[in-house]
Amino acid sequence: MSNIVISTDSAPAAIGTYSQAVRAGNTVYLSGQIGLDPASGELVAGVEAQINRVFTNLRAVAEAAGGSLADVVKLNVYLTDLAHFGSVNEIMADYFAQPYPARAAVGVAALPRGALIEADAVLVVR
Repeated sequence: MSNIVISTDSAPAAIGTYSQAVRAGNTVYLSGQIGLDPASGELVAGVEAQINRVFTNLRAVAEAAGGSLADVVKLNVYLTDLAHFGSVNEIMADYFAQPYPARAAVGVAALPRGALIEADAVLVVR
């Protein structure tokens, strides 16, 4: 079995030595997304805008892999300020429906490009 690299212009291009996602069998590993607008390459302003952009970017990569956010089985969220955890929960409900994926939320000192949030995911597609 060979791995398939997933790429889409609907999400920001990789800014390092990684792929937007890699599919191994029916499992797709989505790299971390920050709140970059794929058209401008710039970080959107404000924590709520960044949260929305992160989930929009993840959705775009999931769709490029032949899936959707409904196929996510594990989500990891990284925040520079855990005070924004409530906003993540509130906004996440706009992108995910029950049954929700397993999730971890971790406070971190810093993220690339000064982002306030980053998230990565694992999904299973048929």
